Amino acid sequence: MSTGHVAVVGCGYWGKNLVRNLASLNVLGAVCDTNAGMAERQATEFGARAMDWSSVLSSPDLTAVVIAAPAAMHARLAMEALVAGKHVFVEKPLAIDVAEAEALCREARRRGLVLMVGHLLQYHPAFLRLKALVLDGTLGRINYIYSNRLNLGKFRNEENILWSFAPHDISMILSLAGQEPVSVSAVGANFLNDRIADVTTTHMAFADGMRAHVFVSWLHPFKEQKLIVVGDRGMAVFDDSQPWDSKLVLFRHSVRWKNGLPEPDKAESEAVAVEQSEPLRLECEHFLDCVATGATPRTDGEEGLRVLKVLQQAQDSLAQGNGAPAPLHASSASETTAHFPGATIHESAYIDDQVQIGTGTKIWHFSHILSRTTIGQNVNIGQNVVAGPDVVVGNNCKIQNNVSLYKGVTLEQGVFCGPSCVFTNVLTPRAEIDRKADFRPTLVQRGATIGANATIVCGHTIGAYALVAAGAVVTSDVPAFALVAGVPARRIGWVSRSGERLGDDLVCPRDGSRYRLAAPDVLEEI
Repeated sequence: MSTGHVAVVGCGYWGKNLVRNLASLNVLGAVCDTNAGMAERQATEFGARAMDWSSVLSSPDLTAVVIAAPAAMHARLAMEALVAGKHVFVEKPLAIDVAEAEALCREARRRGLVLMVGHLLQYHPAFLRLKALVLDGTLGRINYIYSNRLNLGKFRNEENILWSFAPHDISMILSLAGQEPVSVSAVGANFLNDRIADVTTTHMAFADGMRAHVFVSWLHPFKEQKLIVVGDRGMAVFDDSQPWDSKLVLFRHSVRWKNGLPEPDKAESEAVAVEQSEPLRLECEHFLDCVATGATPRTDGEEGLRVLKVLQQAQDSLAQGNGAPAPLHASSASETTAHFPGATIHESAYIDDQVQIGTGTKIWHFSHILSRTTIGQNVNIGQNVVAGPDVVVGNNCKIQNNVSLYKGVTLEQGVFCGPSCVFTNVLTPRAEIDRKADFRPTLVQRGATIGANATIVCGHTIGAYALVAAGAVVTSDVPAFALVAGVPARRIGWVSRSGERLGDDLVCPRDGSRYRLAAPDVLEEI
Protein backbone atom coordinates (compact mmCIF):
# COMPACT_ATOMS: atom_id res chain seq x y z
CA MET A 1 0.00 0.00 0.00
CA SER A 2 1.29 3.46 -0.85
CA THR A 3 2.18 6.04 1.78
CA GLY A 4 -0.71 7.86 3.41
CA HIS A 5 -3.63 5.84 2.06
CA VAL A 6 -5.32 4.84 5.33
CA ALA A 7 -7.82 6.92 7.32
CA VAL A 8 -8.55 6.24 10.99
CA VAL A 9 -12.14 6.98 12.00
CA GLY A 10 -12.37 7.55 15.75
CA CYS A 11 -9.14 8.66 17.41
CA GLY A 12 -10.14 8.56 21.08
CA TYR A 13 -9.39 6.01 23.84
CA TRP A 14 -8.34 3.16 21.51
CA GLY A 15 -8.25 4.86 18.14
CA LYS A 16 -5.21 6.93 19.10
CA ASN A 17 -3.19 3.69 19.38
CA LEU A 18 -4.19 2.79 15.83
CA VAL A 19 -3.25 6.28 14.68
CA ARG A 20 0.19 5.92 16.28
CA ASN A 21 0.88 2.51 14.73
CA LEU A 22 -0.32 3.38 11.24
CA ALA A 23 1.74 6.57 11.33
CA SER A 24 4.83 4.57 12.31
CA LEU A 25 4.13 2.29 9.34
CA ASN A 26 4.03 5.38 7.08
CA VAL A 27 0.50 4.73 5.80
CA LEU A 28 -1.59 7.20 7.82
CA GLY A 29 -3.33 9.62 5.46
CA ALA A 30 -6.16 11.09 7.53
CA VAL A 31 -7.90 11.06 10.89
CA CYS A 32 -11.58 11.60 11.46
CA ASP A 33 -13.54 12.10 14.67
CA THR A 34 -16.81 13.74 15.74
CA ASN A 35 -14.59 15.75 18.12
CA ALA A 36 -12.95 18.00 15.52
CA GLY A 37 -10.42 19.38 18.02
CA MET A 38 -9.19 15.89 18.89
CA ALA A 39 -8.87 15.01 15.22
CA GLU A 40 -6.86 18.19 14.57
CA ARG A 41 -4.46 17.43 17.43
CA GLN A 42 -3.88 13.87 16.25
CA ALA A 43 -3.44 15.01 12.65
CA THR A 44 -0.90 17.65 13.66
CA GLU A 45 1.08 15.26 15.87
CA PHE A 46 1.35 12.55 13.24
CA GLY A 47 1.53 14.58 10.03
CA ALA A 48 -1.86 13.62 8.59
CA ARG A 49 -5.00 15.45 7.48
CA ALA A 50 -8.02 15.98 9.71
CA MET A 51 -11.10 15.24 7.60
CA ASP A 52 -14.83 14.76 8.06
CA TRP A 53 -16.42 11.40 7.24
CA SER A 54 -17.94 12.39 3.91
CA SER A 55 -14.55 13.70 2.75
CA VAL A 56 -12.88 10.43 3.75
CA LEU A 57 -15.42 8.46 1.71
CA SER A 58 -15.05 10.65 -1.35
CA SER A 59 -11.25 10.93 -1.27
CA PRO A 60 -9.80 8.68 -4.04
CA ASP A 61 -6.34 8.53 -2.45
CA LEU A 62 -7.70 6.99 0.78
CA THR A 63 -8.07 3.33 -0.19
CA ALA A 64 -8.65 1.89 3.30
CA VAL A 65 -10.30 2.95 6.54
CA VAL A 66 -9.76 1.80 10.11
CA ILE A 67 -12.87 2.22 12.29
CA ALA A 68 -12.52 2.69 16.06
CA ALA A 69 -15.85 4.40 16.74
CA PRO A 70 -18.43 3.29 19.36
CA ALA A 71 -19.70 -0.25 18.71
CA ALA A 72 -23.20 0.89 17.76
CA MET A 73 -21.71 2.81 14.82
CA HIS A 74 -19.52 0.02 13.44
CA ALA A 75 -21.99 -1.53 11.00
CA ARG A 76 -23.13 1.77 9.45
CA LEU A 77 -19.63 3.18 9.04
CA ALA A 78 -18.21 -0.08 7.69
CA MET A 79 -21.04 -0.43 5.14
CA GLU A 80 -20.64 3.16 3.95
CA ALA A 81 -16.90 2.59 3.55
CA LEU A 82 -17.38 -0.65 1.59
CA VAL A 83 -19.95 0.98 -0.69
CA ALA A 84 -17.41 3.76 -1.30
CA GLY A 85 -14.89 1.13 -2.41
CA LYS A 86 -12.65 1.22 0.68
CA HIS A 87 -10.97 -1.73 2.35
CA VAL A 88 -12.15 -1.85 5.97
CA PHE A 89 -10.60 -2.70 9.32
CA VAL A 90 -13.25 -2.38 12.06
CA GLU A 91 -12.61 -2.78 15.77
CA LYS A 92 -14.57 -5.43 17.67
CA PRO A 93 -17.38 -6.18 17.56
CA LEU A 94 -18.00 -6.20 13.81
CA ALA A 95 -21.58 -5.09 14.51
CA ILE A 96 -24.13 -5.44 17.28
CA ASP A 97 -26.64 -7.27 15.08
CA VAL A 98 -26.06 -10.55 13.26
CA ALA A 99 -28.05 -9.49 10.19
CA GLU A 100 -25.92 -6.33 9.85
CA ALA A 101 -22.73 -8.37 10.09
CA GLU A 102 -23.97 -10.80 7.44
CA ALA A 103 -24.74 -7.85 5.16
CA LEU A 104 -21.22 -6.50 5.64
CA CYS A 105 -19.68 -9.85 4.72
CA ARG A 106 -21.83 -10.08 1.58
CA GLU A 107 -20.93 -6.55 0.51
CA ALA A 108 -17.20 -7.14 1.01
CA ARG A 109 -17.35 -10.36 -1.03
CA ARG A 110 -19.40 -8.71 -3.77
CA ARG A 111 -16.93 -5.87 -4.16
CA GLY A 112 -13.77 -7.93 -3.63
CA LEU A 113 -12.70 -5.78 -0.67
CA VAL A 114 -10.86 -6.70 2.52
CA LEU A 115 -13.07 -6.71 5.63
CA MET A 116 -11.10 -7.35 8.81
CA VAL A 117 -12.17 -7.30 12.47
CA GLY A 118 -9.88 -6.10 15.27
CA HIS A 119 -9.70 -9.23 17.38
CA LEU A 120 -6.32 -8.11 18.65
CA LEU A 121 -5.26 -11.15 20.67
CA GLN A 122 -5.25 -13.38 17.59
CA TYR A 123 -2.15 -11.39 16.61
CA HIS A 124 -0.45 -11.64 19.99
CA PRO A 125 2.83 -13.62 19.64
CA ALA A 126 2.01 -15.63 22.77
CA PHE A 127 -1.40 -16.66 21.41
CA LEU A 128 0.09 -17.57 18.04
CA ARG A 129 2.61 -19.78 19.82
CA LEU A 130 -0.19 -21.31 21.92
CA LYS A 131 -2.17 -22.09 18.77
CA ALA A 132 0.90 -23.78 17.31
CA LEU A 133 1.09 -26.00 20.42
CA VAL A 134 -2.53 -27.00 19.86
CA LEU A 135 -2.08 -27.67 16.14
CA ASP A 136 1.10 -29.73 16.50
CA GLY A 137 -0.52 -31.98 19.12
CA THR A 138 1.69 -30.96 22.06
CA LEU A 139 -1.40 -30.67 24.27
CA GLY A 140 -3.15 -33.67 22.73
CA ARG A 141 -6.91 -33.65 22.36
CA ILE A 142 -8.33 -30.41 23.74
CA ASN A 143 -10.90 -31.04 26.46
CA TYR A 144 -11.55 -27.64 27.98
CA ILE A 145 -10.66 -23.97 27.45
CA TYR A 146 -11.46 -21.20 29.88
CA SER A 147 -10.58 -17.55 30.11
CA ASN A 148 -10.76 -14.81 32.72
CA ARG A 149 -10.79 -11.15 31.63
CA LEU A 150 -11.21 -9.16 34.81
CA ASN A 151 -10.51 -5.61 36.02
CA LEU A 152 -11.90 -2.72 38.05
CA GLY A 153 -13.43 -0.54 35.29
CA LYS A 154 -13.47 0.81 32.60
CA PHE A 155 -17.25 1.01 33.10
CA ARG A 156 -19.43 1.42 30.00
CA ASN A 157 -22.84 3.03 29.62
CA GLU A 158 -23.56 1.78 26.07
CA GLU A 159 -22.56 -1.90 26.18
CA ASN A 160 -22.43 -4.51 28.92
CA ILE A 161 -19.37 -6.42 30.10
CA LEU A 162 -20.14 -9.32 27.74
CA TRP A 163 -19.91 -7.15 24.62
CA SER A 164 -17.06 -5.03 25.99
CA PHE A 165 -14.65 -7.70 27.32
CA ALA A 166 -15.65 -11.10 25.92
CA PRO A 167 -15.21 -10.76 22.11
CA HIS A 168 -11.43 -11.21 22.26
CA ASP A 169 -11.73 -14.38 24.36
CA ILE A 170 -14.51 -15.85 22.25
CA SER A 171 -12.42 -15.17 19.14
CA MET A 172 -9.41 -16.98 20.61
CA ILE A 173 -11.50 -19.94 21.77
CA LEU A 174 -13.18 -20.38 18.37
CA SER A 175 -9.79 -20.17 16.70
CA LEU A 176 -8.34 -22.88 18.94
CA ALA A 177 -11.46 -25.04 18.65
CA GLY A 178 -11.60 -24.75 14.87
CA GLN A 179 -15.39 -24.93 15.02
CA GLU A 180 -18.47 -23.10 16.23
CA PRO A 181 -20.26 -24.20 19.41
CA VAL A 182 -23.47 -26.20 19.20
CA SER A 183 -24.72 -24.72 22.47
CA VAL A 184 -24.18 -21.36 24.23
CA SER A 185 -25.48 -20.30 27.63
CA ALA A 186 -24.66 -17.41 29.94
CA VAL A 187 -25.38 -16.08 33.42
CA GLY A 188 -24.66 -12.62 34.75
CA ALA A 189 -25.57 -9.87 37.17
CA ASN A 190 -26.19 -6.11 37.09
CA PHE A 191 -24.91 -4.08 40.05
CA LEU A 192 -24.08 -0.56 38.81
CA ASN A 193 -26.87 -0.17 36.28
CA ASP A 194 -30.17 -2.05 36.00
CA ARG A 195 -29.75 -2.37 32.22
CA ILE A 196 -26.07 -3.31 31.95
CA ALA A 197 -24.46 -6.55 33.15
CA ASP A 198 -21.22 -6.05 35.12
CA VAL A 199 -20.30 -9.74 35.46
CA THR A 200 -21.02 -12.62 33.07
CA THR A 201 -19.94 -16.23 32.59
CA THR A 202 -20.53 -17.72 29.14
CA HIS A 203 -20.46 -21.48 28.56
CA MET A 204 -19.91 -23.12 25.17
CA ALA A 205 -20.28 -26.76 24.14
CA PHE A 206 -18.79 -28.08 20.89
CA ALA A 207 -19.76 -30.97 18.66
CA ASP A 208 -16.56 -32.92 19.38
CA GLY A 209 -17.16 -32.85 23.14
CA MET A 210 -14.89 -29.90 23.92
CA ARG A 211 -16.20 -27.32 26.41
CA ALA A 212 -15.22 -23.73 27.14
CA HIS A 213 -16.22 -20.82 29.34
CA VAL A 214 -15.45 -17.09 29.50
CA PHE A 215 -15.61 -15.18 32.80
CA VAL A 216 -15.59 -11.39 32.42
CA SER A 217 -16.06 -8.64 35.00
CA TRP A 218 -15.24 -4.97 35.48
CA LEU A 219 -15.97 -5.26 39.22
CA HIS A 220 -12.83 -7.18 40.13
CA PRO A 221 -10.18 -6.11 42.66
CA PHE A 222 -7.25 -6.61 40.26
CA LYS A 223 -6.53 -7.00 36.56
CA GLU A 224 -6.40 -10.52 35.14
CA GLN A 225 -6.15 -11.60 31.51
CA LYS A 226 -5.65 -15.34 31.41
CA LEU A 227 -6.49 -18.08 28.88
CA ILE A 228 -6.06 -21.73 29.93
CA VAL A 229 -6.14 -24.69 27.54
CA VAL A 230 -6.52 -28.20 28.99
CA GLY A 231 -5.59 -31.15 26.78
CA ASP A 232 -5.19 -34.84 27.48
CA ARG A 233 -1.39 -34.62 27.07
CA GLY A 234 -0.70 -31.23 28.60
CA MET A 235 -2.01 -27.84 29.61
CA ALA A 236 -0.98 -24.30 28.70
CA VAL A 237 -1.58 -20.88 30.27
CA PHE A 238 -1.46 -17.59 28.34
CA ASP A 239 -1.27 -14.85 30.99
CA ASP A 240 -0.94 -11.45 29.32
CA SER A 241 -0.29 -9.72 32.65
CA GLN A 242 3.06 -11.50 33.00
CA PRO A 243 6.45 -10.41 31.59
CA TRP A 244 7.25 -11.63 28.09
CA ASP A 245 9.44 -14.48 29.30
CA SER A 246 6.52 -16.00 31.22
CA LYS A 247 3.43 -14.96 29.26
CA LEU A 248 3.03 -18.51 27.94
CA VAL A 249 3.68 -21.47 30.25
CA LEU A 250 3.35 -25.16 29.39
CA PHE A 251 2.44 -27.84 31.95
CA ARG A 252 3.00 -31.37 30.67
CA HIS A 253 0.60 -32.75 33.27
CA SER A 254 -1.19 -35.96 32.43
CA VAL A 255 -3.57 -38.43 34.03
CA ARG A 256 -2.65 -42.05 34.63
CA TRP A 257 -5.01 -44.80 35.66
CA LYS A 258 -4.27 -47.02 38.66
CA ASN A 259 -6.63 -49.77 39.78
CA GLY A 260 -9.34 -48.25 37.62
CA LEU A 261 -9.00 -44.80 39.20
CA PRO A 262 -7.48 -41.64 37.65
CA GLU A 263 -4.43 -40.10 39.32
CA PRO A 264 -2.62 -36.87 38.36
CA ASP A 265 0.88 -37.15 36.99
CA LYS A 266 2.27 -33.64 37.50
CA ALA A 267 5.21 -32.09 35.70
CA GLU A 268 7.25 -28.94 36.20
CA SER A 269 6.09 -25.83 34.39
CA GLU A 270 7.97 -24.80 31.25
CA ALA A 271 8.13 -21.22 30.01
CA VAL A 272 7.58 -21.16 26.24
CA ALA A 273 9.80 -18.74 24.33
CA VAL A 274 7.79 -15.97 22.66
CA GLU A 275 9.19 -13.24 20.44
CA GLN A 276 8.39 -9.82 21.93
CA SER A 277 6.39 -7.58 19.62
CA GLU A 278 3.43 -5.20 19.95
CA PRO A 279 0.28 -7.13 18.93
CA LEU A 280 -1.44 -4.01 17.58
CA ARG A 281 1.45 -3.30 15.22
CA LEU A 282 1.36 -6.90 14.00
CA GLU A 283 -2.39 -6.59 13.48
CA CYS A 284 -1.99 -3.40 11.46
CA GLU A 285 0.76 -4.96 9.37
CA HIS A 286 -1.48 -7.96 8.68
CA PHE A 287 -4.29 -5.70 7.46
CA LEU A 288 -1.92 -3.77 5.18
CA ASP A 289 -0.50 -7.02 3.78
CA CYS A 290 -4.00 -8.36 3.03
CA VAL A 291 -4.93 -5.14 1.26
CA ALA A 292 -1.73 -5.28 -0.79
CA THR A 293 -1.94 -8.97 -1.72
CA GLY A 294 -5.68 -9.73 -1.62
CA ALA A 295 -5.14 -12.43 1.02
CA THR A 296 -7.93 -13.27 3.47
CA PRO A 297 -7.33 -11.77 6.93
CA ARG A 298 -6.91 -14.12 9.87
CA THR A 299 -9.84 -12.30 11.50
CA ASP A 300 -11.93 -11.53 8.44
CA GLY A 301 -15.60 -10.58 8.40
CA GLU A 302 -16.70 -14.21 8.54
CA GLU A 303 -14.63 -14.76 11.68
CA GLY A 304 -16.16 -11.62 13.18
CA LEU A 305 -19.62 -12.95 12.30
CA ARG A 306 -18.94 -16.25 14.08
CA VAL A 307 -17.91 -14.37 17.22
CA LEU A 308 -20.97 -12.15 16.96
CA LYS A 309 -23.29 -15.16 16.76
CA VAL A 310 -21.87 -16.51 20.01
CA LEU A 311 -22.22 -13.09 21.65
CA GLN A 312 -25.83 -12.85 20.53
CA GLN A 313 -26.66 -16.33 21.79
CA ALA A 314 -25.03 -15.49 25.13
CA GLN A 315 -27.00 -12.24 25.31
CA ASP A 316 -30.23 -14.09 24.56
CA SER A 317 -29.42 -16.56 27.34
CA LEU A 318 -28.72 -13.67 29.73
CA ALA A 319 -32.09 -12.17 28.84
CA GLN A 320 -33.80 -15.42 29.88
CA GLY A 321 -32.19 -15.00 33.27
CA ASN A 322 -31.64 -18.67 34.06
CA GLY A 323 -28.49 -19.63 32.21
CA ALA A 324 -30.37 -21.93 29.85
CA PRO A 325 -29.01 -22.33 26.33
CA ALA A 326 -30.39 -19.61 24.12
CA PRO A 327 -32.81 -20.65 21.39
CA LEU A 328 -30.85 -20.48 18.16
CA HIS A 329 -32.40 -18.33 15.48
CA ALA A 330 -33.85 -20.15 12.48
CA SER A 331 -33.55 -18.73 8.99
CA SER A 332 -37.25 -19.22 8.39
CA ALA A 333 -40.03 -19.19 10.96
CA SER A 334 -41.97 -21.80 8.98
CA GLU A 335 -39.15 -24.34 9.14
CA THR A 336 -39.98 -25.77 12.54
CA THR A 337 -41.03 -29.02 14.12
CA ALA A 338 -42.55 -29.62 17.50
CA HIS A 339 -39.34 -30.95 19.06
CA PHE A 340 -36.62 -29.24 17.01
CA PRO A 341 -37.53 -25.58 16.40
CA GLY A 342 -35.84 -24.13 13.36
CA ALA A 343 -35.04 -27.53 11.79
CA THR A 344 -36.69 -29.04 8.70
CA ILE A 345 -37.36 -32.77 9.04
CA HIS A 346 -39.17 -34.69 6.30
CA GLU A 347 -42.19 -36.66 7.47
CA SER A 348 -40.58 -39.93 6.32
CA ALA A 349 -37.47 -39.39 8.48
CA TYR A 350 -37.26 -41.04 11.90
CA ILE A 351 -35.68 -39.38 14.93
CA ASP A 352 -34.97 -41.41 18.09
CA ASP A 353 -35.05 -40.09 21.65
CA GLN A 354 -32.10 -38.20 23.18
CA VAL A 355 -31.18 -36.51 19.91
CA GLN A 356 -30.09 -32.88 19.52
CA ILE A 357 -30.66 -31.09 16.21
CA GLY A 358 -29.59 -27.48 15.64
CA THR A 359 -31.51 -24.75 13.86
CA GLY A 360 -31.28 -24.46 10.11
CA THR A 361 -30.62 -28.19 9.76
CA LYS A 362 -32.50 -30.13 7.06
CA ILE A 363 -33.05 -33.90 7.23
CA TRP A 364 -34.57 -35.43 4.09
CA HIS A 365 -36.50 -38.54 3.04
CA PHE A 366 -36.11 -41.90 4.82
CA SER A 367 -33.19 -40.87 7.02
CA HIS A 368 -32.81 -42.22 10.58
CA ILE A 369 -31.07 -40.40 13.43
CA LEU A 370 -30.40 -42.77 16.33
CA SER A 371 -30.27 -41.98 20.03
CA ARG A 372 -27.62 -39.81 21.70
CA THR A 373 -26.64 -38.25 18.39
CA THR A 374 -25.89 -34.53 18.17
CA ILE A 375 -26.50 -32.69 14.90
CA GLY A 376 -25.28 -29.09 14.75
CA GLN A 377 -26.73 -26.04 13.05
CA ASN A 378 -27.26 -25.63 9.28
CA VAL A 379 -26.49 -29.27 8.50
CA ASN A 380 -27.93 -30.78 5.33
CA ILE A 381 -28.61 -34.53 5.58
CA GLY A 382 -29.74 -36.18 2.35
CA GLN A 383 -31.99 -39.14 1.68
CA ASN A 384 -31.52 -42.58 3.28
CA VAL A 385 -28.86 -41.47 5.75
CA VAL A 386 -28.29 -43.29 9.05
CA ALA A 387 -26.46 -41.50 11.89
CA GLY A 388 -25.87 -42.95 15.32
CA PRO A 389 -26.05 -43.93 17.99
CA ASP A 390 -23.51 -41.65 19.71
CA VAL A 391 -22.51 -39.76 16.57
CA VAL A 392 -21.55 -36.08 16.49
CA VAL A 393 -22.09 -33.92 13.39
CA GLY A 394 -20.80 -30.35 13.59
CA ASN A 395 -22.31 -27.17 12.19
CA ASN A 396 -22.57 -26.61 8.42
CA CYS A 397 -21.86 -30.22 7.41
CA LYS A 398 -23.32 -31.64 4.17
CA ILE A 399 -24.07 -35.37 4.08
CA GLN A 400 -25.23 -36.69 0.73
CA ASN A 401 -27.59 -39.61 0.04
CA ASN A 402 -27.01 -43.18 1.30
CA VAL A 403 -24.33 -42.39 3.90
CA SER A 404 -24.11 -44.28 7.21
CA LEU A 405 -22.40 -42.70 10.21
CA TYR A 406 -21.92 -45.44 12.78
CA LYS A 407 -21.18 -45.20 16.50
CA GLY A 408 -17.92 -43.43 17.21
CA VAL A 409 -17.88 -41.15 14.15
CA THR A 410 -17.35 -37.44 14.78
CA LEU A 411 -17.61 -34.88 11.99
CA GLU A 412 -16.33 -31.46 12.93
CA GLN A 413 -17.68 -28.25 11.38
CA GLY A 414 -18.08 -27.95 7.60
CA VAL A 415 -17.39 -31.58 6.61
CA PHE A 416 -18.70 -32.82 3.24
CA CYS A 417 -19.63 -36.51 2.86
CA GLY A 418 -20.24 -37.56 -0.75
CA PRO A 419 -22.96 -40.02 -1.83
CA SER A 420 -22.62 -43.58 -0.52
CA CYS A 421 -19.34 -43.02 1.31
CA VAL A 422 -18.82 -45.60 4.06
CA PHE A 423 -17.61 -45.35 7.67
CA THR A 424 -16.75 -48.55 9.53
CA ASN A 425 -16.51 -48.93 13.30
CA VAL A 426 -15.05 -52.44 13.61
CA LEU A 427 -11.89 -53.61 11.83
CA THR A 428 -12.87 -57.28 11.37
CA PRO A 429 -16.66 -57.64 11.65
CA ARG A 430 -18.45 -61.00 11.72
CA ALA A 431 -22.20 -61.41 11.53
CA GLU A 432 -22.28 -64.05 14.26
CA ILE A 433 -19.78 -62.47 16.68
CA ASP A 434 -20.63 -59.49 18.88
CA ARG A 435 -17.76 -57.00 18.61
CA LYS A 436 -19.32 -53.89 20.09
CA ALA A 437 -16.47 -53.74 22.60
CA ASP A 438 -14.06 -53.42 19.65
CA PHE A 439 -15.61 -50.24 18.21
CA ARG A 440 -12.93 -47.70 17.28
CA PRO A 441 -13.62 -43.96 16.89
CA THR A 442 -13.16 -41.98 13.68
CA LEU A 443 -12.61 -38.21 13.62
CA VAL A 444 -13.10 -36.06 10.51
CA GLN A 445 -11.74 -32.61 11.21
CA ARG A 446 -13.03 -29.26 10.09
CA GLY A 447 -13.69 -28.61 6.42
CA ALA A 448 -12.62 -32.03 5.12
CA THR A 449 -14.24 -33.57 2.02
CA ILE A 450 -14.91 -37.28 1.49
CA GLY A 451 -15.74 -38.28 -2.07
CA ALA A 452 -18.49 -40.56 -3.32
CA ASN A 453 -18.14 -44.28 -2.51
CA ALA A 454 -15.00 -43.73 -0.42
CA THR A 455 -14.44 -46.01 2.59
CA ILE A 456 -13.04 -44.69 5.87
CA VAL A 457 -11.69 -47.54 7.99
CA CYS A 458 -12.33 -46.86 11.69
CA GLY A 459 -9.76 -45.66 14.19
CA HIS A 460 -8.27 -42.93 12.00
CA THR A 461 -8.35 -39.15 11.73
CA ILE A 462 -9.02 -37.20 8.54
CA GLY A 463 -7.17 -33.91 8.95
CA ALA A 464 -8.69 -30.47 8.55
CA TYR A 465 -9.53 -29.49 4.94
CA ALA A 466 -8.20 -32.79 3.57
CA LEU A 467 -9.82 -34.22 0.44
CA VAL A 468 -10.45 -37.96 0.04
CA ALA A 469 -11.01 -38.83 -3.61
CA ALA A 470 -14.04 -40.79 -4.78
CA GLY A 471 -13.65 -44.53 -4.26
CA ALA A 472 -10.57 -44.25 -2.06
CA VAL A 473 -10.11 -46.57 0.93
CA VAL A 474 -8.55 -44.78 3.91
CA THR A 475 -6.56 -47.14 6.13
CA SER A 476 -4.37 -44.61 8.01
CA ASP A 477 -4.50 -41.03 9.28
CA VAL A 478 -4.80 -38.36 6.58
CA PRO A 479 -2.82 -35.13 7.16
CA ALA A 480 -4.51 -31.75 7.09
CA PHE A 481 -4.86 -30.30 3.56
CA ALA A 482 -3.81 -33.64 2.00
CA LEU A 483 -5.33 -34.93 -1.25
CA VAL A 484 -5.49 -38.73 -1.05
CA ALA A 485 -6.67 -41.32 -3.59
CA GLY A 486 -6.46 -45.03 -4.34
CA VAL A 487 -6.77 -48.36 -2.53
CA PRO A 488 -5.32 -48.03 0.00
CA ALA A 489 -5.40 -44.25 -0.08
CA ARG A 490 -2.08 -42.44 -0.58
CA ARG A 491 -1.34 -38.72 -0.67
CA ILE A 492 -1.08 -37.47 -4.26
CA GLY A 493 -1.00 -33.74 -3.54
CA TRP A 494 -2.23 -30.89 -1.38
CA VAL A 495 -5.42 -28.83 -1.41
CA SER A 496 -6.32 -25.41 0.02
CA ARG A 497 -9.09 -24.49 2.44
CA SER A 498 -11.18 -23.76 -0.67
CA GLY A 499 -10.64 -27.29 -1.97
CA GLU A 500 -8.39 -26.28 -4.88
CA ARG A 501 -5.40 -28.44 -5.73
CA LEU A 502 -2.17 -26.60 -4.95
CA GLY A 503 0.70 -26.31 -7.38
CA ASP A 504 4.40 -26.15 -6.61
CA ASP A 505 4.02 -22.54 -5.39
CA LEU A 506 1.50 -23.70 -2.73
CA VAL A 507 -0.78 -20.73 -3.51
CA CYS A 508 -4.53 -21.32 -3.82
CA PRO A 509 -5.69 -20.33 -7.32
CA ARG A 510 -9.17 -19.49 -6.00
CA ASP A 511 -8.60 -17.27 -2.96
CA GLY A 512 -4.86 -16.52 -2.99
CA SER A 513 -4.22 -18.14 0.41
CA ARG A 514 -0.64 -19.32 0.85
CA TYR A 515 0.83 -22.43 2.43
CA ARG A 516 4.21 -23.89 3.39
CA LEU A 517 5.60 -27.33 4.10
CA ALA A 518 6.55 -27.47 7.79
CA ALA A 519 7.62 -31.13 7.35
CA PRO A 520 7.35 -33.70 4.52
CA ASP A 521 3.74 -34.53 5.45
CA VAL A 522 2.77 -31.33 7.26
CA LEU A 523 1.30 -28.40 5.35
CA GLU A 524 0.52 -25.14 7.14
CA GLU A 525 -1.35 -22.07 6.03
CA ILE A 526 0.78 -18.95 6.21
